[in-house]
Parts: sequence; C-alpha cells; structure tokens
Amino acid sequence: MNIGNLIKISLRALSNNKMRAFLTMLGIIIGVASVITMLAIGQGSKLSIQSQISEMGSNMIMIQPGAGMMGGVRQSGSSMQSLKLEDYKSIRDNVSYIAAISPSVNSSGQFIYSQNNYPSSISGVNTEYFSIRKLNIDEGTIFTDQQIGAAAKVCVVGQTIIKNLFTNGEDPIGKVIRFNKIPFTIIGTLKKKGYNSMGMDQDDIVLAPYTTIQKRILAITHIQGIYASATAEGVTEKATSQIKTILRTNHKLKATDDDDFNVRSQEELSTMLTSTSDMMTILLACIAGISLLVGGIGIMNIMYVSVTERTREIGLRMSIGAKGSDIMAQFLIEAVLISFTGGIIGVILGIGATLLVNTVFSWPISIQLYTVFLSFLVCTITGIFFGWYPAKNAAQLDPIEAIRYE
Repeated sequence: MNIGNLIKISLRALSNNKMRAFLTMLGIIIGVASVITMLAIGQGSKLSIQSQISEMGSNMIMIQPGAGMMGGVRQSGSSMQSLKLEDYKSIRDNVSYIAAISPSVNSSGQFIYSQNNYPSSISGVNTEYFSIRKLNIDEGTIFTDQQIGAAAKVCVVGQTIIKNLFTNGEDPIGKVIRFNKIPFTIIGTLKKKGYNSMGMDQDDIVLAPYTTIQKRILAITHIQGIYASATAEGVTEKATSQIKTILRTNHKLKATDDDDFNVRSQEELSTMLTSTSDMMTILLACIAGISLLVGGIGIMNIMYVSVTERTREIGLRMSIGAKGSDIMAQFLIEAVLISFTGGIIGVILGIGATLLVNTVFSWPISIQLYTVFLSFLVCTITGIFFGWYPAKNAAQLDPIEAIRYE
C-alpha cells in the first residue's frame, strides 16, 4: 500500500474522533508553546544583559583597593588606601592594551538647589572616564584638563539629578548646586541611560574633576579606584595581567604576598551574568519540555486505545492482504500527524504568547528560528517514539484472532 493511501486512511481515522484527537494534541500544543515562549524570554534576557553591559563599557576594567590590615585590624577594601595617583600614572604610561584610564574618588551626601534636595553621590574622575563608561553629553560640555588641574568646582549631572533638583523645568546649565555646603556649577548634562541589568539607575550620577573631590571634599591624597578600558574586548585579559604586574611592583609585594588590590573586568561580569541567564533558560526549557513528555505519553495512550478499538478492522485489512508493515505505518502516521499538527498550533500559540508577554509586561524577548525548527523536530520524534510501540503491537496481531475480537 502506498504512502498516499496510508495518509488518507490515517486522516479519516482521526476525523472520526476529532475531539479525542484535539485533546491528544493539547499536551503537544502546550509543550511547544511553552518551550518557544520560555526560550524567547531567556534569550531576550541574555541579549538585554549583554546590551546593557556593552552600554556600560564591555571592555571596562575596574581596579579597587583590596582588603588588608590597618592598625592590627582587618579592614575592607573601601577602608584601605593602597591605591595612589602614581599607580594610575604607571598603568597609563606602561600598559599597552589600555585605550583610556581614569582615577576615581567619590563621596555621598545631599545635593541642594533652591528649596529642593536629593541624596546621592558625587564621583571625581578625569575626562577619559566619559569614554570608558560610554557617557554622552546632552547639553553643555565636560570639564577640561585645565579645570582638573585647578580643582575647579564644576560638575556634569545625570537626568535623575536634574529631575529631582530642577522641578520647575529650569535649564540646569550654569546653575549652582551645593553638595555638603560646597558649591558646584553645572557645566553639562548627560543623556538618559535608564536602569541597568542590576537595577541601578545610571542617570543618578554627578561627575566632577577628581582633584576637586580629593582636595575640597575628602581631603585625601590617595584614590579610591581606577577605571580603564581595554583597546578591545579580546585583549582585556592581557591588559588585566599587565595591570596586576605593575601594581604588585609599585606596592613592593613579594611573590608570597597576596594582592592588596582587586582587578575586575566587565568581561567577567558579562560571562557570569550570561552563564546565569543560560542556566535559567535551560531550566525554563526543561520545565516546559515536561509538557512535551506528557503530550507524548498522551499520544501513546490514545494510540493504544485506538489499536484496541480497531482490532477487528486491523484483522479484516490483514486478511485481505495488508502487511504488518502497512498496519504499523498507518498508526505511526496517525501519531506523527497528531504531534505535527499540535506542533504547528503550538508554534503559532507560542509566538503569540511571547509577543503578548513583551507587550503586557515589557519583558525583553528574542524568538530564535532554531527554537521553531527544534520544536518541529521534537514533535516529529515524539510522535514516532510514542507511536511506535502501539503501532508495533497492532502490526503483530494475528488476523484470525483480531477478526474474532469483540
């Protein structure tokens, strides 16, 4: 018997029990839709994290003081004074894989303008910090090297600061705000960046010359950190290695001494977050895949019922010349038709559900073509795998016993 006739017979058999066939498909439909939706959400989250890290500076390197002993008491890195301006200059002059570098000092306090106030922090940096962090000027300008040298009381502010201090819509350029009683003239504003993947407001930022923060606010000579950007993401590890070597030499550390500094890169953060995102995506896909397993078991169950109900029909067909392979092929085709049709409906439902999630909850999504192909492949395999055993049993029936079956 040719394949065309077998498909017609299978379709006729399924059409005779439409509701049962649809209910059997339901497990496949839900499973496929769940897999597509979960993978789309997982991939969307991963791409969103990568994009936000890229906006922060994907090749950024952060150098902070390490924990150590002070006065016989173990101190955290934030309390240590192990980084000096000489370290910054040594890295700037000797690391060949660095494109930009900036010292960093910061202080927390209250910003005041007119009757408004807002708690935040001010960061002291140089002009290269803007390119390291990919910060763009909206209006005005950034401070100059001359203003850094003069420890000028000027600053550049983010949109969150503007929103909370200039509530009447005033132009902030040229206005004077106070930070812990020290006046700062706003010379520039930053373009809006929003929240990053870790929920931090990237617009809650005030930048000033690092010399100003050192001398006029903190009264210190050391620095609290160094930010740098590698010339390319691929050389971040080499840059990090060079930085560590220079700092160990500057700090006169022996081979057996631990580092008194920490060097971290955005590449490490990106790897960690994307790894976590991948694990969550796999977990979600596995949970959704359980529905496919349940759907496959449903197909096996219904095919068993179908074989039992049509035992006499099988016997009659075999008695007039149908081969066992024909009987097996017929039931396999029925199982595959159920799973494949369920797969098509599941794909449509999954894409619709994904778009709905994006519209209603504004979650990032990314529908990958491979997930659709994978769904169809899994559907076909599910149909064959779970339909094979009932089909095999049907093909092995004895024609005489089958005809006598009541």
